Amino acid sequence: MNIHQKENINLFFLISVSLLFLSLNSIFCKAALVNNYIDAYSFTFFRLLSASAMLVIIYLFKNKKISISFKQNWISSFMLFLYAVSFSYSYLSIDAGFGTLLLFAVVQIVMLASSFFYKESLSQTKILGLLIAFSGLIYLLYPSESFELSYFHIFLMIISGIAWAVYSILGKNSSDALFNTMDNFIKASFFIILFFFIFIRDEMYFTFEGLIFAILSGSITSALGYVLWYQVLPQIQIVTAGIIQLFVPILAIIVSIIFLDELLTMSLFISTALVSFGVVLSLYSKKKINQNT
Repeated sequence: MNIHQKENINLFFLISVSLLFLSLNSIFCKAALVNNYIDAYSFTFFRLLSASAMLVIIYLFKNKKISISFKQNWISSFMLFLYAVSFSYSYLSIDAGFGTLLLFAVVQIVMLASSFFYKESLSQTKILGLLIAFSGLIYLLYPSESFELSYFHIFLMIISGIAWAVYSILGKNSSDALFNTMDNFIKASFFIILFFFIFIRDEMYFTFEGLIFAILSGSITSALGYVLWYQVLPQIQIVTAGIIQLFVPILAIIVSIIFLDELLTMSLFISTALVSFGVVLSLYSKKKINQNT
């Protein structure tokens, strides 16, 4: 096995773990909210706070010192906050599987648009795959008498997807994944505290179970998952980063059916099948291009 093959295996492992963690965030959030273990604001607050604490501990252990950049990363930090808070509130009324599919389909659209801006190459097969994936999203959101949608919460998830896409695009410039992720989460915690004083009027509540879900989502699937994701991003194209994230809803749908008793409706099944086929087609296109170069 040569060095190039080892690097590809390591990259595949990092991507796989990152995608698993991204999908579990939806499951933890929905499980906490649907059982009324915690309110949406408190979940977001403890998620960001526990992620910051975990990253600070890891950074201190590795570097024996701590530092925060007050001149940089404010946009990425705000996008992280905006993603997290919109993400939590959207799950008050939509299922984990549906929400995750919507989230990362929006992410794909934004990252695809940005790839044109950065003049990344797109083959005809990749474009066809993306169109098929988008058709799955359109089918999912098409009004149906048997499937009621809360368009306000859908709007919140769209905002969350846009914010996560921008956060991922900015991560392409990351030279120190651990520091940048820690710095982003610490500043995002400032934003969530500011959000409390401006917008929160209702009484907050949380149980032990709610805290566990929020802390798991923060300290494990967010803190560690996002460090891995920022480690991956500089090594792949923006459009590829968007495409592979469409595997996240597939994982989330499977887990939500098993552990949250969510229904696999025909529309969700067809949408997932279309998105999956589009993703595979796009990635196959990239593989062929790499082999020919």
